[in-house]
This record gives sequence, structure tokens and C-alpha cells, in this order.
Amino acid sequence: MSNERHLHPVQDRLLQRSDKEGLLGQRGCAIWMTGLSGSGKSTIAIALERELHEQGRFCVVLDGDNVRTGINNNLGFSDADRTENIRRIAEVAKLFVQQGSVVICCFVSPTIVIREQAKAIIGGVDFIEVFIDTPLEVCEARDVKGLYAKARAGEVKDFTGISAPFEVPPSPAIRIVTADRSEEASTAELLNFILPRISRS
Repeated sequence: MSNERHLHPVQDRLLQRSDKEGLLGQRGCAIWMTGLSGSGKSTIAIALERELHEQGRFCVVLDGDNVRTGINNNLGFSDADRTENIRRIAEVAKLFVQQGSVVICCFVSPTIVIREQAKAIIGGVDFIEVFIDTPLEVCEARDVKGLYAKARAGEVKDFTGISAPFEVPPSPAIRIVTADRSEEASTAELLNFILPRISRS
């Protein structure tokens, strides 16, 4: 009899998403920030998290640094591994969203197909695609990690924007143009867009 009890899914016996969202006073969602390396995704995400936190919103930031060193530390940069990287990220984001969290995901995710995969996993209602639109020359001029220089020298293969394509989102929920704009202005634009979408009122 005890074995039979464990055959039934536990999901319907747990507190529901609405219970968690009621406790947090917000709607869960995944803010999927896509753009070239160096476009400002992580910088804006960190600022957005702080702004939302100050307003009493519970957020989680997922980016290459905290994902690649943990859950995805066994993946490389082949096409198959990149696809699996995004699949795992989307599954983790979905779990957080279902707990009422605002999940800020910062990943180049260069193709429409790979972003559609993430959207399908998370769910279209909960998926907010944000295109951090920064010209290649601006990203390359920043080159904080020296990756563009290595890509130009042939030391990094299949680098998005140099030796691999970036497919611009055809219809993102919002497009943040960062060239000639401050971090504060870009963050404020995104914050004002997000707040109504996570409000329960």
C-alpha cells in the first residue's frame, strides 16, 4: 500500500503557485534577456534585481557565470551543448517561476530556435523576451572579458557576432537600445515595463 501511494504525483498535494504568489504579492515570470556578449545584459539585470528588491519583489538572476560553474559545468560550447545549456536553464527558470519568483535570465541565446525552445519550456504567458540591442562595435569596444579579441585572433571558435551569427528577435516583448544611454536609463525603461506585468492588482 505504501508503495502504491508513491506512484501518485506529489504536485497536487503541494501548495499551489497561487499560494506562493499570494505570499510574495507578485506574479512569477521569466525575463529572458538576449543580446550579444558585452551588450549589457548582466549589468542591467543586476541593476534591475536591486530595483525590484527595493520595491519588495523577490527575484532570482540566472546568468552564464552562476550556471556554467554549477548545474551546467559539464557542458562545452558545441551546438548540442549550447542547446542543452539553454534547456536546463529554462527548466530551472520554470521551477522558480512556478514558485512565484521573478527570474531574470541573461544569456546570449543567439538563435530564434533556441529562444523558442526556452519559451516553450517556461510557457508563453510567463516568458518575457527582452532584446538588449547593442551594436557589435560597441560590444567589441567594451570587450570586458577579452573574448572578442580572442575570437578575432581565432582563439575562440564559433563566437557569436564574429564567427557565429546572432539572430535578432523579430518581435521581443521589449527592445532596450543601450548605445549612448546610461545603465540607469536602460534599467528604468525595463523596470517600468516589468512592474505592471508582475503586479497582482
